[in-house]
Amino acid sequence: MIEPKKFWWMIKKELISLKRHPGRLVSILAFPIIMILLFGYGMGGEMTDLPIVVVSQSHGDLTDLTLDTIKSTETYHVVEVMDSLSDAKARVDSGEVKAAIILPSDYDDDSSQQKGVTLYLDSSDQMASQILESATQGIFYRLSNMVAASQTSVSTQDANITPSLGHSLNNFKDDISLHINRIYGNIKYIDFLVPAILGMTIMMSCMMGMGSTIAGERETGELARLFMTPTSVATVIGGKIAAKLLIELVRALILIFMAVLLFNVSIKGGFLQTFIVLVIGALCFVGFGIMLSARTSTQEDYAQISLPFSMPMMFVSGVFYPIETMPWILQKLAYIFPLTYLNNAMRGIMLKGQTLGDVWLDLVVLLGFTLLFFIIGVKRFNRDV
Repeated sequence: MIEPKKFWWMIKKELISLKRHPGRLVSILAFPIIMILLFGYGMGGEMTDLPIVVVSQSHGDLTDLTLDTIKSTETYHVVEVMDSLSDAKARVDSGEVKAAIILPSDYDDDSSQQKGVTLYLDSSDQMASQILESATQGIFYRLSNMVAASQTSVSTQDANITPSLGHSLNNFKDDISLHINRIYGNIKYIDFLVPAILGMTIMMSCMMGMGSTIAGERETGELARLFMTPTSVATVIGGKIAAKLLIELVRALILIFMAVLLFNVSIKGGFLQTFIVLVIGALCFVGFGIMLSARTSTQEDYAQISLPFSMPMMFVSGVFYPIETMPWILQKLAYIFPLTYLNNAMRGIMLKGQTLGDVWLDLVVLLGFTLLFFIIGVKRFNRDV
């Protein structure tokens, strides 16, 4: 039977214990706020302002109308209107923009031939490419209908554009066809998802496993007993890092094998390069776990402190949805999280067939994070010991 006075005393004890661990208290209060913001703004956002370039090789009324329509469509953020086809393709290939809309030199010609527009599309970003493809098809379907109807006057309301401009379309006798060039082929959502799931799995297991191990051994006194033996701190921590790294790499190999076996996921850049990127990512998040666990005395403290880092990283770093779906402040926030760079490198190699040299910047950033985490973790850990 419950004794009321002692029952309330136990509640008070737990609350006092929570007060003595301010890090855990802050995490408990902040975590639900962070998660609702991420779900409300990140997952519920519309994909707009996707960066594109337009190659305009023609001049005339139809070209002007088309450019006005593209610029006024919320889906696009027109970075530049240019006339160099090779430069536009290079910017798409490098990932600087998501697509290039190419208007041919005969786009404004008064001829009976069909006018062929090309959408040069980065199909590795599966969700963004679907949105761009649909929006572009819609624009040129409307324009094609107007041209085919040989209307002599088109109002801006008919063209569904914002600027109050009128354009004259005279003697156009055929429609506009849209050719879509998906530079990485047709990417399924599972192909888009698997590289990031690999990265996310490495992040969660390294952070939670390494940090919980150290915090747990500190809580039970095992860590203190280890340091009472004639063994250096560097040896103890280094051995734990090596063992955790080995375990996580075996886990990554199993994940890759199952993804290929069950879902026919392709690794265009090669297995070895994928494995090297995972090694760098695992080392980075092992360092993150050490940094967070350096000042925590219990596993419960570590779990509460790590959640406000790990969960936002999962949703903001483009694992499930492209970063472009999020408000601009979350898009900026994504680039202070190491998981974003791991995802970029993994997708570059697995989906685009890039080499380590092509994703060197992402790898350098990951190595920089790794160095920072280990420096902070070791210094705080030494003081705590």
